Amino acid sequence: RQRQMCIRDSIIASLIIAGTSFTAIAAIGTIRLPDAISRMHAATKAGSFGASLLLAAAALLFRQTSVVIECILIVGFFYCTAPIAAHLLGRVAVASYIPPTKK
Repeated sequence: RQRQMCIRDSIIASLIIAGTSFTAIAAIGTIRLPDAISRMHAATKAGSFGASLLLAAAALLFRQTSVVIECILIVGFFYCTAPIAAHLLGRVAVASYIPPTKK
């Protein structure tokens, strides 16, 4: 029983570290990348994946049916809305004549 809890805690800690790393990469990419399209890509891809890793850690930590269902629904919401938001941001960038960088 003690060994199972140790393994579960290690998995949860790994998910938290990976989730915060991906979320930090998304934040840094949003700040450092040169143009709107690149920033949009960093924010949607890495941000959604980091959030889903953090929600997986929360689901494993609490292990209650309601929490697991909420985490699954939130991840589904992220993956349904992130592409739509990215598409709209891209359209606004193109409509505003914001040129991509040549780098």
